[in-house]
Amino acid sequence: MGPLTRRWVPGALVMAALVLAGCGRAADSPPDAAAEAAPDTTTSTMSPGVSTTEVPDPGGAGAANGVAARPSWLGTRPLPLRPDGYGEVQPTPPELRDRRLATIDVLDPPVDAAFTSSVGPVPPAVTARSTWEPACPVGLDDLRHVTVSFWGFDDRPHTGELLVHADVADDVVGAFARLHEARFPIEEMRITRLDELGAHPTGDANNTGAFVCRPSRGTTSWSEHAYGRAVDINPFHNPYVKGDLVLPELASAYIDRSTPRPGMILPDDVATAAFADIGWGWGGTWRSQDYMHFSASGR
Repeated sequence: MGPLTRRWVPGALVMAALVLAGCGRAADSPPDAAAEAAPDTTTSTMSPGVSTTEVPDPGGAGAANGVAARPSWLGTRPLPLRPDGYGEVQPTPPELRDRRLATIDVLDPPVDAAFTSSVGPVPPAVTARSTWEPACPVGLDDLRHVTVSFWGFDDRPHTGELLVHADVADDVVGAFARLHEARFPIEEMRITRLDELGAHPTGDANNTGAFVCRPSRGTTSWSEHAYGRAVDINPFHNPYVKGDLVLPELASAYIDRSTPRPGMILPDDVATAAFADIGWGWGGTWRSQDYMHFSASGR
């Protein structure tokens, strides 16, 4: 969600509209957790103004390297809204019950399988397609534009981008280097756009992201994502679960964590270990689980 001066959609609807780059604290997680927003649940589309390299036949019958074809309806079917403004939680479509979709590149992929990364000031073109504005709680000078290599479910290397706080940028790169070394699969990694924040939920987004300038749910306090000190990984494989609410709303097949599938984050796996080693907490340990969420504060 945007800063307090931005246009507002009714609170719960905005929360349901958010899964691109950030969930947050659950109501019964560590102190102050009750204030945090639920994950982003907007549709997943490519960012304008960046170079692209097409994956062969990403939406057709024969996706690369044995991964499933991207359903033609992905990101196009608005969900009915619940009385609380969230999208209606529905059964996971068969095509997504073991989600392994080819990555559509938004940045040029690496030239080889070696891990590569970059950390630098946020370029104006990147700022323009992000959710940052002067009212955000972190200045542009304190954010860094980070790129990292990651492995897709198509078993190909790709380049992802994140906006993170300068004081955690190197640690975040180190954590993603460990995921890359383990070939932990990530479907998509890009910066959330402003126009996505108020989008009607489709319940099938799966973007890995960090900075999103938005306040916590029902308060005027800022989310950890608004400071660039939180990361969400594969939200569809690692949903936010609280009572009868699941975000993304079509990800119910991933509530049961007893059957590991590629892309899931589990206790003591490479993802939880990598972020624990840089001192970050994991939302999967909360009573209302936020399996996608890691943050420097543990909230």
